[in-house]
Amino acid sequence: MSDAPIPDAAVVERCQTILAHAWMVRTFVKHSPEVEEFPELMGIVRNVFDLCRSVESRVSDPPAYIHQLRKKLSKLKAAAAQFAHDAPLASDHTNFRQAVTSIDGCVRELEAIVGRFPPVLRASGGAGEKQSP
Repeated sequence: MSDAPIPDAAVVERCQTILAHAWMVRTFVKHSPEVEEFPELMGIVRNVFDLCRSVESRVSDPPAYIHQLRKKLSKLKAAAAQFAHDAPLASDHTNFRQAVTSIDGCVRELEAIVGRFPPVLRASGGAGEKQSP
């Protein structure tokens, strides 16, 4: 038997709260007039949407939720880094600076949560999944 921690409903609830913050950054960017001049800003919009939609069906299954979050988090991290580069080019307004700070904080917190749990080794042997010994 393993002593590895298992995610529970409280972990999912915390992640959902963090993702709500990311969703607000998405909404701000999506509806900002600067997007017309800087369509590259839409990268963060698409990635937050993709991640949120991919985990929402797993809210009642915390291990599956963390597994899916782990799979999608690297894309969000890359999108956040690109957003941190592009946002100041689009606008130096405080709203954009705060949006960069906010999405970076979301990524850091989600990484810390995911890092508390070991990757799940699936026995099913589905495509692209590791098999347990």
